[in-house]
Amino acid sequence: MMPLSVAANLLFPWLVIQVIDEHLTPGIYAGLMLLIVIMLVVLVVNYTADAIYTYFLRITGQKAVFDIRMALFERILKLPRTYYDKTPTGVTLSRLTSDLEVIGESFVLGVLSLVKDSINTLAVLIFMFFINWQLALLILLVFPPVLMLTQYVRNRLREMYAITRSSLAKGTGFLQECLLGVKTVQLYGAEEEVESKYHGYTEDFLGAQLKTNKYDATLFSIITGITSITIGLIIWYGSGKVLEGVVSLGVLIAFINTLEKVFVPLRDFTSQIASIQRSFAAFEHIEELFVEDLEEQGQKLLPKESLQHKLANFETLEFKNVRFQYGGVGPYVLDDVSFTLNKGEQLALVGTTGSGKSTIIRIMSKTYMDYEGSILLNGIELSSIPKDAMLHLFSLMQQDVFLFEQNIHFNISLGADEISDDAVVDAAQYVYAHDFILGLPGQYQFELKNSGSNLSAGQAQLISFARSVAQGGQVMMLDEATSSVDSVTENLIQKAIGRLFAEKTVIAIAHRLSTIRHSDQILVLNQGKIVERGNHQELLAKDGVYSSLLTDDANIEDDEGLLLPENG
Repeated sequence: MMPLSVAANLLFPWLVIQVIDEHLTPGIYAGLMLLIVIMLVVLVVNYTADAIYTYFLRITGQKAVFDIRMALFERILKLPRTYYDKTPTGVTLSRLTSDLEVIGESFVLGVLSLVKDSINTLAVLIFMFFINWQLALLILLVFPPVLMLTQYVRNRLREMYAITRSSLAKGTGFLQECLLGVKTVQLYGAEEEVESKYHGYTEDFLGAQLKTNKYDATLFSIITGITSITIGLIIWYGSGKVLEGVVSLGVLIAFINTLEKVFVPLRDFTSQIASIQRSFAAFEHIEELFVEDLEEQGQKLLPKESLQHKLANFETLEFKNVRFQYGGVGPYVLDDVSFTLNKGEQLALVGTTGSGKSTIIRIMSKTYMDYEGSILLNGIELSSIPKDAMLHLFSLMQQDVFLFEQNIHFNISLGADEISDDAVVDAAQYVYAHDFILGLPGQYQFELKNSGSNLSAGQAQLISFARSVAQGGQVMMLDEATSSVDSVTENLIQKAIGRLFAEKTVIAIAHRLSTIRHSDQILVLNQGKIVERGNHQELLAKDGVYSSLLTDDANIEDDEGLLLPENG
């Protein structure tokens, strides 16, 4: 469509010259009607070509945005969890939404339109030189100042748009935090403070946006003024040449008519430049997601196929003098940690907050990978094992419960085809969630709202527990499984944990020591180091840190006698 449109743009002024110089001026009317009909056909072809071009251009642009959006989302899912530890969710959301929409707009209205207009303008200029080179030279005189002005404004626009995208991302991130924590904001009456901070982000965005509007409007008005002045010069200079008989009237009229086809794209070029600069600023933000290392990127990993037999079943996990510090800087969160876990054993990790218990779980699940020392899974170094080659071995029940706005069945199976309906029910029965699910409207098809807000905290915890069981991991990792639940639900979870301890290999973290008192091995951590190890009775006999933890918890839970020594 583009060559057809350009050809029509060139043919029409040539027909104008023929009509005026060959027919109207000499008074020859034979064949005039045919030329007029041809002119009408050329106009129809021109507008039709432009319409089809614009239609398919927008389809192409939307498909391009779709491809980019899917590529972005796929990459976001593969980013390491450490990325989400340091990046607000709202900032990432801004990349996927507003930044991407700006790039899509630029692709459709900016870059490709700029290419079309540039080709069209070049063809028209060549045509102008062909019909009268003196008049064409007048037009070229105004191009250098226009290009210099455009370059200056382009640089300023890019600076301003970088500020607008950054402030918008920060504002979106803060807004997301406020919406998630709106109950806390309202509870403590912090509305004014939160509003003031959001107002600051919005002020930054507004200020930068107003400056971009100023630069954009200034460039547009100057280009419009230069267009008018140039048309005036052409009329003044061309009229004199017509009177002298050097230039025909048809050529002058065609030249003035064609001049609009040069300056209209040049004027539109200003808005295209603004659109392209917005997209550059947005692209720099999106590019941050693509330069961020993916999980396991750059690591020397063994082929997954070669590990299938060795990792078909869990046999042993061995930590050897493992040390770890977040980001490779600061104090060691784990310092010289060594232990062995064999199939069918139960390992418990206890200690005060910040002692390194959860870090061990995160390293085992390859959330954090830059550890020192050696970790052997079935005799294979953990850092050389692709993460998806070991997923079937581990199931994790986290302290923080997240439920999707889907039905209970989906929240247990996570949509996995290999988890059947019977397996979902079995998992719910295993953790004693089946009975309360049957009491809900729709039962396993009951739709959860806002991360399970229409369930109690205990019920949500049981659904999360059932999810861990349904995934079928051979090693169950329990990260504070009884945290923040009522006593009834805790009893149900304790019964489910009792099953796990009897049937599976378990690694359990608990502040409530009643959860893990029957473990084969208990590791007591303090400031990243293992200060005591042994089973429940052995650690009680030492009368050390473990005993003090028991004493502290006994003051709270001795009504059930779960935390006290058996003798009393």
